[in-house]
Amino acid sequence: MGGTPQCKVHNWTEELKILRRLALECGLVETRKWGVPCYTHNGANLLMIYAFKDNCGLSFLKGALLGDPYRILEKPGENSQAGRLVRFTDVKRVVELAPRLKEYIFEAVEVENAGLKVKTKSIDDYEVPVEFQRRLESDPELREAYEGLTPGRRKGYLLYFSGSQNPKTREARIDKYTPKILKGKGFHDR
Repeated sequence: MGGTPQCKVHNWTEELKILRRLALECGLVETRKWGVPCYTHNGANLLMIYAFKDNCGLSFLKGALLGDPYRILEKPGENSQAGRLVRFTDVKRVVELAPRLKEYIFEAVEVENAGLKVKTKSIDDYEVPVEFQRRLESDPELREAYEGLTPGRRKGYLLYFSGSQNPKTREARIDKYTPKILKGKGFHDR
């Protein structure tokens, strides 16, 4: 972790060491996915340790299936479906929650052993804003490009376009991002 002095992991060295130790003490296998430590059980990704500028923590990939008796799990974002985070900003809190975190880790192992899956919304469950629907119907090239995007990329556009109540703003957003869609890029792609 932390290949450069400016890396945000240096803000959370002690916290990250404790979280790593907890995951390993629970019998998980440490690997690296998406550039961060990922912990697996029988080859399945269970949790990741992360570091941001203002917090660090554990990310349970199927956290929505955990019971959360201590009310410490948070959705990473408003539209998150499966993952849940436990955020930390100091060592004291990590040490305080260590026994509870182990309970959550063991429950995540049980969830995986049981073969449970998070029931997520499909792209068809999201409403297409009327302005975008009209645009798709009138522009076959745009429709083809949009339908060629991954479900996650399509979802990103639908959430952004429908995020405004003002029809003019929705139209402006559609206008702005149509070139990106035509290039086969997602909302966050460069």
